[in-house]
Amino acid sequence: MAKPTAPMLSGGKALSLSEACFGQERNDALVHEVVKSELAARRQGTSSTKTRGLVSGGRSKPWRQKGTGRARAGTTRASQWTGGGVVFGPQPRNHTGKVNRKARLKALRTALSAHAGAGSLHALDGGSFDEPKTAKAAELFAGADLQAPVWVVVAPDEVNLAKSVRNLDRVFVANVGELDVADVVMARSLVVSKAALAALEGGESS
Repeated sequence: MAKPTAPMLSGGKALSLSEACFGQERNDALVHEVVKSELAARRQGTSSTKTRGLVSGGRSKPWRQKGTGRARAGTTRASQWTGGGVVFGPQPRNHTGKVNRKARLKALRTALSAHAGAGSLHALDGGSFDEPKTAKAAELFAGADLQAPVWVVVAPDEVNLAKSVRNLDRVFVANVGELDVADVVMARSLVVSKAALAALEGGESS
């Protein structure tokens, strides 16, 4: 198996990548489990409905028990009444599920390896942006013929690079310490700065 590499957007020699981080074998089951957990954790979980005990009114019996010819009723707040409570409706909850740290790290490296193997992983020198310059980033991306959506992974101190790419159409920015497996999976092209690559290979994102 060839050693994984990442071509530079600005041209020049491609960067050699760590096989431990970018040479993992495919593991769809693990990646799916972690992505499902991450997407569930993003849910607000604030959906809420009122039960018959929470809606207002309905304290007295609407009519007497017998002799009216109608079905017996004890309250107008029962679920079959307009304005009544909801049966088994959604309540606020936390959708976060537990994923072991090592499993998440392996899934992230597996997803990164898939991009490296497919040739959709590119490297970028964040230090070349000494000031925010969207036009410069757009020119680099157009020259590489990147497929959208594009995820750009930056180091925490690469503010100029982040500002340069964040306004491009269908381009998203992620800090290397906050990169989710779901982001990597959804990206059709992945651009990682040299500093972020070093952090990924050093395991700092775990």
